[in-house]
Amino acid sequence: QVQLVESGGGLVQAGGSLRLSCAASGSIFSINAMGWYRQAPGKQREFVAGIISSGNTKYRHSVAGRFTISRDNAKNTVFLQMNDLKPEDTAVYYCNAAWIPESLNDYLTGAYWGQGLQVTVSS
Repeated sequence: QVQLVESGGGLVQAGGSLRLSCAASGSIFSINAMGWYRQAPGKQREFVAGIISSGNTKYRHSVAGRFTISRDNAKNTVFLQMNDLKPEDTAVYYCNAAWIPESLNDYLTGAYWGQGLQVTVSS
């Protein structure tokens, strides 16, 4: 089992920034990629950003150029730096962890989830 503990959510005004963190523990040998998803009220959970073992990253179109995903392998932690936040970014953000074959060079939803962080952007 892999445990994911998130931190860093909160309330921010439009145009502001937040940094989310997610630390993995437990059977970390069973994961090699981590990502972020979000779910707004009344909507389905959607992919936000992912980083795979090669270091390649992937973003949903609406956050590309504003959000940056990065990782600290020594601390088994992934970060999501969110800049120029918009009210439509308001959602619960979930950390996700997966095992993805290196040959795939893409992010696929993994089996492990964090508890979720509320991010609220006021206009």
